[in-house]
Amino acid sequence: MPLDTATHIMASKKQNKKNSEELTMAHHDYGKSLNSYAYFKLNDKATGENLVQDTFTKTWVYLVNGGKIAMMKAFLYHILNNLIIDEYRKKKNQTESLDNLLEKGFEPKEERSQHLTDVLDGKAAAGRIMELPEIYKKVMHMRFVQSLSLAEISLLTGQTKNAIAVKIHRGLVKLKVLCERKLAVVI
Repeated sequence: MPLDTATHIMASKKQNKKNSEELTMAHHDYGKSLNSYAYFKLNDKATGENLVQDTFTKTWVYLVNGGKIAMMKAFLYHILNNLIIDEYRKKKNQTESLDNLLEKGFEPKEERSQHLTDVLDGKAAAGRIMELPEIYKKVMHMRFVQSLSLAEISLLTGQTKNAIAVKIHRGLVKLKVLCERKLAVVI
């Protein structure tokens, strides 16, 4: 084997190891937030997780092909956004109008409409979290939007799990009051 070829192979292996370490670190640092973002955009956890995995796969292929990434987080979110847009387009082409479905004999079941109501109420409540007092806003967002456990929130905030649980409970009580006020205004 010529010296140039051996040198090239060694350099390629070093670069792949560096790329692997960089991508592993990115997965550790941004994986959870990417999953939360995808779930927020798609409202489907499994599809969101699949798109995040596709994001890391595409990033790996890009790095192996010699691509350079200046800001990993921005690059990952850019790839994920493109995949989410593709998913929207796929779903858009698969949807039918309600009128067409009713003409074909489709009747909405009570369970589906209740689930839709629950989802819409949940989204409205999640939006109302930002109206809570500052003391509850952060922990409520971490718990219910980012789906972090009490232990994870405790580590991030430096507070005990018990203190976090109390703040979440009190925040839920205040959130319920906010939602009831909004409902009373609408009615």
